[in-house]
Amino acid sequence: MYIFGNGRVITQDKNNPYLEDGAVVVQDDKIIDVGEFKDLSRKYSDAEFINAKGRVIMPGLINTHMHIYSSFARGMKIIAPTRNFDEILENLWWKVDKNLTLEGTKYSAYATYIDCIKNGVTTVIDHHASPYHLRGSLMTIGQVAEEIGIRASLSYEVSDRDGEEIAREGIEENIEFIKWANEKNSDMISGMFGMHAAFTLSDETLKKCQEAMEPYDNGYHIHVAEGYTDLENSLKVHGKRVVERLNDFGIFREKTIAVHCIHVNSHELDIIEKSKCNVVHNPESNMGNAVGCSPALHMIKRGIKVGLGSDGYTSDMLESYKVTNVLHKHHLCDPTVAWGETPQMLFDNNREIVKKQFNCESGILKIGGKADIIIMDYLPHTEMNGDNLYSHILFGMAGRGTVTTMVNGKLVMRDRVILTIDEEAVLAKAREVSKEMWKSF
Repeated sequence: MYIFGNGRVITQDKNNPYLEDGAVVVQDDKIIDVGEFKDLSRKYSDAEFINAKGRVIMPGLINTHMHIYSSFARGMKIIAPTRNFDEILENLWWKVDKNLTLEGTKYSAYATYIDCIKNGVTTVIDHHASPYHLRGSLMTIGQVAEEIGIRASLSYEVSDRDGEEIAREGIEENIEFIKWANEKNSDMISGMFGMHAAFTLSDETLKKCQEAMEPYDNGYHIHVAEGYTDLENSLKVHGKRVVERLNDFGIFREKTIAVHCIHVNSHELDIIEKSKCNVVHNPESNMGNAVGCSPALHMIKRGIKVGLGSDGYTSDMLESYKVTNVLHKHHLCDPTVAWGETPQMLFDNNREIVKKQFNCESGILKIGGKADIIIMDYLPHTEMNGDNLYSHILFGMAGRGTVTTMVNGKLVMRDRVILTIDEEAVLAKAREVSKEMWKSF
C-alpha cells in the first residue's frame, strides 16, 4: 500500500477537482481513497509514504497516437529532399521503417517508453511499421512495455507500399497480436488493427483487412486525410473522399482511432460523428509537416470525441497541450478559443478513448480508478485552485518536471530514477543500434 501525500492534488474528477493539501491512497493496482492528507495519513499510517513535498500530484498522462520507431530518427542527418509531406514520407519515414530490424524495434521501444515515463505518460497507443522485419514486431514492443511497466495498445500499419506479400504479413501481424492480447485480457496491453492511410491501401487490401477483422470488435488505427495527397488520390483514383471510401469498408467503429482528419468536409464529419469513432489531433506533427490545421475545435463542437496525440513528434504531452492551445488561436485569429477544448482533449477524451481500449478507469484520481499517478515538480507562485488549475498546467508545467511515476500501482520511476530497467545501459545499447541503422541508409 502507498500513500501519495503532502502535495497539491489535481484529480481530473469534476466532483472533486482539487485538494490544496491532499493525498491519494493506493492498494495493488487501484486507488482506494482520495482526500485531505491530514486525515488519510492517520487512517493509513502503515502505508508507504510518497512525499510530494508540496508539489503537484496528478493522474498519469495519455498519448493516443504515437510512433515508437520514430525515436531512432532523432539527430539523424537527412540527405534526400523533404520539401513537402510526400517527400517527408518517402525520404524520411519510409526509409526509417524499412531499415528497422527487430532489435531496432526493441530498442526504439525501450527508448520511447523511458522518455514517456520521464514525461509523466503512463499509457501509449502506438502505430508501428517495420516492413522488412515485420513478424513478431508487435510482440517485441509489447514485451518491452510489460518489462518496463507501461500501459500500451499496439497495432501494425498495413500498407501496399511495400508489396502484396508484406501487406498480407501486416494483416496477419495485427490479427495475431489482437488474438494474443484479447486472450490475455489485461488492462495493461491491448491490440488494434493498424493501417497506414487510404492512399497507400488498395480496395483489395482494405477488403482483406475488413474480412480479417470480422470476428473482432477491436478498433482500427489509421491516418485519415492527413495530407492533401490522401484526399487528392481518393478523388482521382476512387471518385470518393477519404472518409467516404474508408466507410465503405467498415473502418469507422466505436473503438477506431481516425488520426488527423484535416482535409475533411461536413459530410465526412457526419459519417465520423454517426460512427462514434475517435479522432486524434496531433498539432506539432501537423505544423512540422505543413499539412494544415485540424478542424478539431469544430469537431468537438459537433460532439465528435477528439483526443490528443504526439504522432512521434515528442513524448511530452504537456508540450502538445501548450501547442494545441496556441495553434488554434493563431489559426482562427481568435485569442478566446481553445481554453476549454485543449484540456478536454488531453484529460477527458484521451481517458475515454483509453477506457474503450482497456475497459478501465485511468487518467483520473478517484476511488476505484487505476493507480496511474505522477508527481510534478511544480510549486505555484500564485494561488492554485479548482477553477484555474488548467492555466497552471498550461503556463507552468512541463513533462520533464515529472519526478515520480506510478503505473497500475507499480512505481516505475522515483525521484527521476527509472526503477524497472537499467536506463543507462539500455540507452547506450539504443545508441549503438540506431547508429547501425543510420549506416544502412
